[in-house]
Amino acid sequence: MKPMLLTDAPEIPLGDDWLYETKYDGYRSVLIWEKGIPSPILKSRNGNVLNEKFPEIIRYCESIYDKIKAYLPIIFDGEVVFLINNYQSKFSFVQKRGKMTNLKNIESNADTFPCHYIVFDLLKLKGKDKGNSRLTTRKQLLSDFFERLNLPGTVQYSDSRRLQMIDVFEDPHLLRKRVKAHNGEGIIAKKRNSKWLEDARTKSWLKIKNWKHVNVILTKFDQSNGFFNGAIYKEDRLLEIVSFKHGLSEKENKTLIAFFKTNGTLVTKSIIEIPPSICVSIACIDFDGSKLREPRFHSFQHHLEATDCNWQHMHRQLNPIPENVAVTSPDKPVFPASNITKDDYLYYLQTIAPMMLPFLHDRLLTVIRYPHGVPGESFYQKNYTENLPDFITTHLVDDTHFILCNNIESLLWLGNQLALEYHIPFQPVTSEQPTEIVFDLDPPSVDEFGLAVDAALKFKTIMDYFELTSFVKTSGGKGMQIYIPLPLRTFSYEETGVFTEFICRFLAQQYPDSFTIERMKKNRGKRLYLDYVQHREGKTIVAPYSVRGNNKGLIATPILWEEVTEKLTPDLFTIPHVMKRLNDIGNPFGDFREVGEQQPFRAVLDQIKGKQV
Repeated sequence: MKPMLLTDAPEIPLGDDWLYETKYDGYRSVLIWEKGIPSPILKSRNGNVLNEKFPEIIRYCESIYDKIKAYLPIIFDGEVVFLINNYQSKFSFVQKRGKMTNLKNIESNADTFPCHYIVFDLLKLKGKDKGNSRLTTRKQLLSDFFERLNLPGTVQYSDSRRLQMIDVFEDPHLLRKRVKAHNGEGIIAKKRNSKWLEDARTKSWLKIKNWKHVNVILTKFDQSNGFFNGAIYKEDRLLEIVSFKHGLSEKENKTLIAFFKTNGTLVTKSIIEIPPSICVSIACIDFDGSKLREPRFHSFQHHLEATDCNWQHMHRQLNPIPENVAVTSPDKPVFPASNITKDDYLYYLQTIAPMMLPFLHDRLLTVIRYPHGVPGESFYQKNYTENLPDFITTHLVDDTHFILCNNIESLLWLGNQLALEYHIPFQPVTSEQPTEIVFDLDPPSVDEFGLAVDAALKFKTIMDYFELTSFVKTSGGKGMQIYIPLPLRTFSYEETGVFTEFICRFLAQQYPDSFTIERMKKNRGKRLYLDYVQHREGKTIVAPYSVRGNNKGLIATPILWEEVTEKLTPDLFTIPHVMKRLNDIGNPFGDFREVGEQQPFRAVLDQIKGKQV
């Protein structure tokens, strides 16, 4: 079975005849599940079986077999994706998996960079074909099915349930705004009355791409196939990132060929090369790590110098700031010691937003602003009352209007104000109970960071003894922090306080030369301070992935437990390094909330109370 194909369109069609969906960049595939068989078959548009390539999707399907077996045989049409956020997927991660052959590497990648299967159509239900029904009928059947089985009826990138249903919009302008804000690939428009036609390209389904425009330097022309090559500067060398021929008018094409032949050098039998001189804008949908994807000529950029076409500018053009977020002084130095500008910082926030926003969501936010960069004047800010854009949400507590940083626009708006540090309480505004316990491991100075490493490993041993899953991050300063996620709306601060005090007193008693609970700094000596009083309502902790206001702009970075060794130092975790880590090891806090819902914390409390009797 080969999927129905879409037709490219330059503009979004409007009118009551259309429905709209996010276009995700992945592997188009059908999921075929026969009666009496616990595992479905995931098949690509070319007919290749993808089960071994994406075991996390198949395992999830197997886990819901008992719920779904009454509806078999069933066939879905959808997309295998690696979600960056709810509106953007990264094709390169899916493509990399598709090329893997080593099962051990596939399993490791599935753990670190798990994919989802996004369902957008229902072709068969209980063995009955549904393709001839209207799209609206199929959508309603699909929605009812997902609701009955308690499956995700909306795309949630942080949800570990690997089978999710696509969101359907009636307002194309709202969807366009969200796709652009999250740098998604585009929009799909479908006629309400459209039927599903196998292996047919139809104008009832249209794809409208969210084109990005990247400036490149023309370098070569291949006379054998008519393709031009384009490059950018990465450091001091030219890096070719595109080969294109489409998008040029006949006149533009002839002009360029004539220029190459007049001014270029024949370097092979068919290839002419020119020195860096002509800059053009290329429309594309993404960059896969080596080449621009789906490139086509957009325009000449005669006003640009060749050096303007560089690696840094390319990434900014591929990740534009949302249109409704105003940016001032993008070239302002923020961390001069690390050569990081405001634009670099905003790009970091864009990149890290999917990992950071879940921890900021619905939390009363306190920021530390550095309006002139670091080092420089800084101040705490909680109260925001004037000149707030409409995408900002606030929450009033005792005459203070706290910002709730619930979307990418809010995060970037704060970033433009050079809010560098983000401090949050242990519970959202929707609950009086903490959602996690955090132990702050605070050595006397960065020179004693080894004390924090030693303490973290001892904490890990204790958490393992209690069968609690713990997470660890650097503080971005001189210490570390241990997180124990909890089930939502379950335990009070009084109950978590029993636990934190017990653990800290136990460690201070067992290792009196290394740790102390002494609140007076002058009495601590060179020992690490364990502050169990810090975990209280109204107290705050620096958010995961927040920058800190030190000269290097170090990050409060989630790390893997196997990284906690004597080689660990806080100055490893700079903005460039943390961004690279995301592609190398993923997000160590990725399953934080899911783990919290499974924590056996009640049993631990009962055990501790028994010891105290």
